[in-house]
Amino acid sequence: MTVNLDHPMPDGAHLRPQTNARRTALDLSGVWLVRLGDRDWSRGLPGGIPVGVPGSWNDQLPGARDDLGPAWYERRFEAPPLTARQEAAIRFGSACYAAEAWLNGRRLGGHEGGHLPFALDCTDALRAGENVLVVRVVGQIGRDRVPPGLVPSEHTHGRVFHPDVPFDFFPYAGLHRRVELVVTPRDGIRDLRLRTTGAPDGAVLEVAAETSGEGALTLALDGQPVTPPHHVAWDDLWSPASPRLHTLTAELHQRGELADRYVLRCGIRTVEVSGQELHLNGRPIQLRGFGRHEDFPVLGRGAHPALATRDLLLMRQLGANSFRTAHYPCDEETLDIADQLGLLVIAETPAVGLYFDGQDLPRRQELALRFLAELVARDRNRASVIAWSVANEPRMNHPAAAAMLGELCDSARALDGTRPVGYATDLPDAAGLESADIIFLNSYPGWYRHPGRLDEAASALGGTLDRLGRSWRKPVVLTEFGADAIPGGHADPPAMWTEEYQEALLERLLEEAGRHENVVGTHIWAFADFATAQADHRPLSLNFKGVFTRDRRPKLAARRLAELWAGRAVEEVLHRERRRAERDRLRPEPAELDRRPGERVPQRVAPGGLADRRQQPAAEQQASPAAQDDPLRAEQVDQVADADA
Repeated sequence: MTVNLDHPMPDGAHLRPQTNARRTALDLSGVWLVRLGDRDWSRGLPGGIPVGVPGSWNDQLPGARDDLGPAWYERRFEAPPLTARQEAAIRFGSACYAAEAWLNGRRLGGHEGGHLPFALDCTDALRAGENVLVVRVVGQIGRDRVPPGLVPSEHTHGRVFHPDVPFDFFPYAGLHRRVELVVTPRDGIRDLRLRTTGAPDGAVLEVAAETSGEGALTLALDGQPVTPPHHVAWDDLWSPASPRLHTLTAELHQRGELADRYVLRCGIRTVEVSGQELHLNGRPIQLRGFGRHEDFPVLGRGAHPALATRDLLLMRQLGANSFRTAHYPCDEETLDIADQLGLLVIAETPAVGLYFDGQDLPRRQELALRFLAELVARDRNRASVIAWSVANEPRMNHPAAAAMLGELCDSARALDGTRPVGYATDLPDAAGLESADIIFLNSYPGWYRHPGRLDEAASALGGTLDRLGRSWRKPVVLTEFGADAIPGGHADPPAMWTEEYQEALLERLLEEAGRHENVVGTHIWAFADFATAQADHRPLSLNFKGVFTRDRRPKLAARRLAELWAGRAVEEVLHRERRRAERDRLRPEPAELDRRPGERVPQRVAPGGLADRRQQPAAEQQASPAAQDDPLRAEQVDQVADADA
């Protein structure tokens, strides 16, 4: 099955829609009509049935779980007439896997690739009064797509899934994010790009703007006129300890009147790799958190702000300060919440399960590069996004693999030189890591290797981290590790698939990771259970590695993590700082790290490191009960500050 894809991206498509005096965004989300099949329904959908947008049709339509389309959607709406100085587009937040759209019978264009926005110009097709929008979405998998499907067994992990995918999550299809009618000035602001560089007493903000037509562009930060480069004081920088967001207002004046206006909420901060450390605002930082899928019953992969809010607040409540958008870019509103809560994000492209063989290889590489460019264009102004992951678990058993991953990493750096770049690998001894600024390691000792043997699992992880430390003077984030735990499954002593075993394994691996100075972060796999394709090792077609159930009920591991991450011992921090001070006497003491005036001295430990309550100062022991009474409030007061200390 083919789809005619133009991959259009009109000017300004990467500026998120907003409504103000010169711009209008009409949300078309809600109840649409849908029909599965492949007849030509581009002029209207006869006999359609209701379906929710955003949402996956697989979880909404009875009997359609494994149906990957095509599906035809219809939405009727009314629009005011355009003026001669306006243009309009239909913007899709995500259509999986590919889509074509028609408005009032006129074809607007198409786009390939899910999880990323695209805009189709509809100026000439839009009419005053009722409009009929029809969208054809295909979700079929194939070797010429990213992520690929129907992959030869020698290029997979050896598991057989139905549908036939090489990745361990369900290939949901549909309109997964907002659909909006966007009206903007023909001559207006097309793009804004922020760039922050470090300064001894803060940071310097630069702004690049693209406009069409003649006119004078003015910028204001928090209501005060600015002319970049603009100095931002230390206390006004964004961090998990203080997620300070500023309001950048751009106005374009033509012939003495306001032609366009765009408002951007932004955090200002710097991020860089220094030796084997990851620095935020010039200070070492340790990441604690999870890999997170966008997955929920009935919604499928449909985005919903209530779910995203719940998830990120739960992360913060546990003491996490970061997450990875596995294995595709997350919804834009999720990043809004991350910006506000001070959560650090590793943004990943949809390039999961890449393999480097076959006649479709050039096209897969072209798509991977295109999706990377779309991701960077969408998220480059985000304070929360601190790194790019260009792939997840690419198959490295081909001579072309290292060079093609290198091309992806180089492309990311060319598009955005302000963030480190890497890819998540489960083959750390294979060629290719020379291209990465930071190593993202997926490793499952105690589960896929050394199953059931906790001591051997910890030793195996330690051996891998030691080898990486000897081979590469680069920081390592442990981006995946963990165990499946069926909710309510219990055993004493702990046994695989039980909540006790998951809890024990995570604790042992966190402890081991904390012993290695090259480890700058630990992301547990996964935040919550999620749907998978059918397979013999996936009971109920679910991956149970979440520390929360699919409907967000905590397992034993979640409660244990709250204890571990809330009870970090300051002695471990001081030990690490003394070792750093021996290498560089100019390094600041931990009490100075990322602390606003009047704040308490923050605590921090090795990434995911365990704390012994008996070692804690009395004042810190007294603070712990507050976390039980009001965990989020206590975490904000006592724990958030040490996230980037």
